[in-house]
Amino acid sequence: VCFCFSFGLIQLLKLVLLAVTIYMACQSMLIVLVGAVPEYHTESVTEKGGGDLTQSVAFTEDFSSIVTEVKLSGDSHIGNISKSIFFLFSALFFELLFAYGTALAPNYELFALSRLLVGMMNGGMALICFILSQEYVGKSYWALTGTLTNMTFAVGIALFAVLGYYIRQWRNLATAANCPGVLLFLFCITLPESPRWLFSRGRTNQAERVLQSFAVRNGKGRITLKLRRTPGSSGSEVPSPGLLVLATHSVLRCRTVVLMYVWYACSLVYYGLTMNASEDKGNRYLSVAMYGLVELPAYPLCIYFINKTWAGRRKSLASFLILAGLCCLISMFLPVQSGSWASGSSLALLGKLMVSAAFNIVYVYTSELYPTVIRNAGLGVCSMSCRVGGILAPFVPSMKVLHASMPFTVFCLIGVTAGALGLLLPETLNKPVAETLEELPSPGYQRMIETQVTYIVDLINCIYF
Repeated sequence: VCFCFSFGLIQLLKLVLLAVTIYMACQSMLIVLVGAVPEYHTESVTEKGGGDLTQSVAFTEDFSSIVTEVKLSGDSHIGNISKSIFFLFSALFFELLFAYGTALAPNYELFALSRLLVGMMNGGMALICFILSQEYVGKSYWALTGTLTNMTFAVGIALFAVLGYYIRQWRNLATAANCPGVLLFLFCITLPESPRWLFSRGRTNQAERVLQSFAVRNGKGRITLKLRRTPGSSGSEVPSPGLLVLATHSVLRCRTVVLMYVWYACSLVYYGLTMNASEDKGNRYLSVAMYGLVELPAYPLCIYFINKTWAGRRKSLASFLILAGLCCLISMFLPVQSGSWASGSSLALLGKLMVSAAFNIVYVYTSELYPTVIRNAGLGVCSMSCRVGGILAPFVPSMKVLHASMPFTVFCLIGVTAGALGLLLPETLNKPVAETLEELPSPGYQRMIETQVTYIVDLINCIYF
């Protein structure tokens, strides 16, 4: 593991990014407890003076949430809308500001607005953190850093469940979940730009200075280095190709369409199963913690499978998605709580493990499928597709009013179809990452630039580790 070799600037930067992921997990899961609907019943109450009968909501469970405060249970879809608003758009300063607004909101309208604004910041911040955690290190460490980043998100879910268990008043819980973000903000404003991105944009001198700074902070001393450009490229800054190239470039267009659906499927199944934990009328806190901790075994599995030549990124992603769908399918034929391992709840947890593995792989896989100059835009588009899945996810568990098996039927179909489509993507294991669009169309581009890319990757690894 890279942390064992030395502890320098790059290790500190990764630790900060991992801590930010834990904070984002708390914000992502906030609505699961803060917006939970406890058991209730309605009562007919006669107004004073012999007026008309009105319906009054009486909660039978001692539980504090925005629902119990403004009595939204009569309109259950409103609670789902507030969950969906969080994922509408995919920036830490404004997230802190809006997150405190959640705790102080005097009514439901401002509460929902604050979740909308937090969601706008959180989605973009998650994407930036992942990209930086990848581009601060060499490609050989991408699978590891991506896995660690996603693993801390799972830990954050479990920690939030513990926090919710000890802080029952929902406003205090929202405030406590936001406080660590203040310290993280002070750390994050010192992060340098990605040297890989600077190099891909032709800003070679700046990239060299960042790498030299990393070398000094990591105890390698002040070294002299010169990054080499690929043949035929100039040293001037390369303009960004723009977002439309994802639609106009034939190779990128096909990849983007498939990846958007895969990201959408991962998000819908992942968050749908997690939201389903909030409907557990038993121990909500234990359910939320289990849906977080069950992800941890998925990440060692990812590291093992995606680095094997007989599995790779493509087959591993497709297999985990299809298995997640099959787990949801089988769970429909088992009792929800049977007191044994062979129950619907156990299969749902296993499905969460599988889709978590797929979610982890798709982050790493997508980074390798897009050239550096367009990677941010490609991941951004896929992230927006992921937000759409998050928007719809809270409504899927509510489909059980149509039929008890309907939610898991949806999860099954989405998971299996996404896994099948994922097989259309090319394998990226042990292949160098394209830096520019010109290197992408030709099947032999890896051989033409292998010397230059290997030189850069080896240099980065030497400096970092």
